[in-house]
Amino acid sequence: MGLLDGLMGHASEVSAEQIAQEFGPILIEGERIEKAFKLIRDMFVFTNKRLILVEKQGLTGTKVDYQTIPYSSIKKFSKESAGMLDLDAELSIWVTGEAVPIKKEFKKGDSINEIYRILSQHVLK
Repeated sequence: MGLLDGLMGHASEVSAEQIAQEFGPILIEGERIEKAFKLIRDMFVFTNKRLILVEKQGLTGTKVDYQTIPYSSIKKFSKESAGMLDLDAELSIWVTGEAVPIKKEFKKGDSINEIYRILSQHVLK
């Protein structure tokens, strides 16, 4: 997937090697990046220990928010699509201690299914 896919809201997989330098300083000993997906400027980064949600803010994207969600604190998650004609989908993640879920919107594409599958693998152990 290319730039156009990113602008359209399609999540595309990013290799762990591409983002290793950016995430190296925040990973703990024994932690490794397993998969990462870019959604426009935001990212889902799955490690063997946690989910890191990255939100780039501002016009230039120089301000970055790294939100760590330990897999053990995810109470539930859901994937909602509007149907056959509307190709948008939404992923919601409920975290212990938070009343409102974290929501991310996706456009047409299968990456939401891959992200949902990886969440399932880590949370449903």
